[in-house]
Amino acid sequence: MATVRYEEVAYRAEMEVKMKLRKLLALTLASAMVFSIVGCGGKADTASAPAADSKTEADDAEASEAADAGDIINYTFFGSMPQPEINDGNEIQEIIAEKVGVRVKETWLTGQTAAEAVGTILASGEYPDLIDAGDASVQMYEADALVAWDDYLDKYPNLKEMYTDEEWNMFRQDDGKIYWANVFVNTYGEPKATGHNDEAFWVQARVLEEAGYPKIETLDEYFDLLEGYYAKHPTLEDGTPVIPYTILCEDWRYFCIENAPQFLDGYPNDGSVIVDKSGAAPKIVDYNTTETAKMYFGKLNEEFNKGMIDPEFATQTYDEYIAKLSTGAVLGICDQNWDFNYTIQDVFKTDGLDLKGCNYVPLGLTAKKGMENRWHTYADTLNNSSGIAVTTSCEDPDRAFKFLNDILDQEIHDLRFWGVEGVDYLVDEDGLYYRTDEMRANWADEKYQAAHRCQYSYMPQWLGTSRDGINAMQPQEQYSEFVSGMAEPLVKVFEAYGAKGYPDLIGSVVEENGPWFPMYSYSNAMTTDTEGGVAWTKMGETKHEWLPKVVMSSNFESEWNNYMKAYEECNPKAFLDEMQTELDRRANM
Repeated sequence: MATVRYEEVAYRAEMEVKMKLRKLLALTLASAMVFSIVGCGGKADTASAPAADSKTEADDAEASEAADAGDIINYTFFGSMPQPEINDGNEIQEIIAEKVGVRVKETWLTGQTAAEAVGTILASGEYPDLIDAGDASVQMYEADALVAWDDYLDKYPNLKEMYTDEEWNMFRQDDGKIYWANVFVNTYGEPKATGHNDEAFWVQARVLEEAGYPKIETLDEYFDLLEGYYAKHPTLEDGTPVIPYTILCEDWRYFCIENAPQFLDGYPNDGSVIVDKSGAAPKIVDYNTTETAKMYFGKLNEEFNKGMIDPEFATQTYDEYIAKLSTGAVLGICDQNWDFNYTIQDVFKTDGLDLKGCNYVPLGLTAKKGMENRWHTYADTLNNSSGIAVTTSCEDPDRAFKFLNDILDQEIHDLRFWGVEGVDYLVDEDGLYYRTDEMRANWADEKYQAAHRCQYSYMPQWLGTSRDGINAMQPQEQYSEFVSGMAEPLVKVFEAYGAKGYPDLIGSVVEENGPWFPMYSYSNAMTTDTEGGVAWTKMGETKHEWLPKVVMSSNFESEWNNYMKAYEECNPKAFLDEMQTELDRRANM
């Protein structure tokens, strides 16, 4: 995904003062959260372990032997993103604990930015046993808060199998060691993707049906589609006003407004830049200043002044955004699928909105008709900037790595993502997993999830084909489940366009990305220790401030020029030059 730096950098005296006050407030507000993260820490149920700085190899061996003897170790995990928590005594979690000897209490981000939460954890000096610190992973590393993976990968083959040696090397930090692993978009065996988990312009299925399922290729056609539907249906059946288009701008999620120009120009998601490979050597291009960028923001400005864009878009929070989408009132958005759809899809089922065609369908728009698009990435994307890590507060890191290894065993992986056989899924005479309607409804129910489901969703996992060679590693990629669970309005969309999955609806070019892809795996880890990193932070702050103003302006040309002037003052050339140096390095690996 295209990203910004989560942390704010004090590059002017005024900003330094604001940052200090903000951190002080965050520390005060978050103290209770940190206590919950580290206070229940990863200790064996049987006895207190010695302090981390005094433990020996014999202590580690003794702890591992105790676990092997049947004692369950309790570990803590913090994820730097909002997620629902499961209940203590969760049924599948307890089954997994009995099988692997480890139970993990997961705590998620609430009421803070990721940088604030991780900063507070670091300030406390006491860490959860396991952590996914997101873009703050580098800060954890620089604070010597993480355990290197190097001594454990050869010992635990399930972990080693996640990446090739060359890919593992891309996770190495400047001391030459590996401290985390990204757990997403790893494919085992044959790919089975039916979904599009990435970014797109999305539209409700009912809008396409109303228009007779037209081919929508450009931004103009997209907004004509929304305008046509809105003219006929300005409210929902209950009188709720329809919102033709809304935009999320809050905090790091402002990628929903800022990064579309790279896709509209037909490039894949390198995130922070475009990589133009048309010449003799690949070249970094700034997508913020292209003709397409100006066209895109000019179109948003036009639609805003027509009343087609949510007047609250610039100030709405993520929760408010999700609440609007959950009503079915929003016809269109630009967002990453993972950022909204998993949260609202169960609401749609519960409230019957999927039967009314409120489900979102992705479209692969381009700046002009007939252009190739690359919204969908068919191959695995290696994001080495963050991932699951073991901290130095963990009293038995070997046992923690063993746990991460063990939950990749097929039996445990099935428990995490398919559930309990006979309860959450059945097996037909050919060995194919399937669910009944009742099972699907249970799996989607929030109370059932909290009491029964335990996916350990930010820990090592696979997509693709199960080791049995038949089933999908995760149900959303099992074609029979994909079709069986589909609402009728979506079935009509797929039939109308002759699509077998969401990638078919987008129609992206199928090609192998260069060895540099994605470049955001480098920019995500940039710090203000370099001139380019300072520029990157300033660029993010400037875009966050100016882009909503550009969209809402009554004089687009004037406001765009003001924005471009402010943008140039960020010294983007320093950032682009640093990215070009990294691109050259990767291209010649």
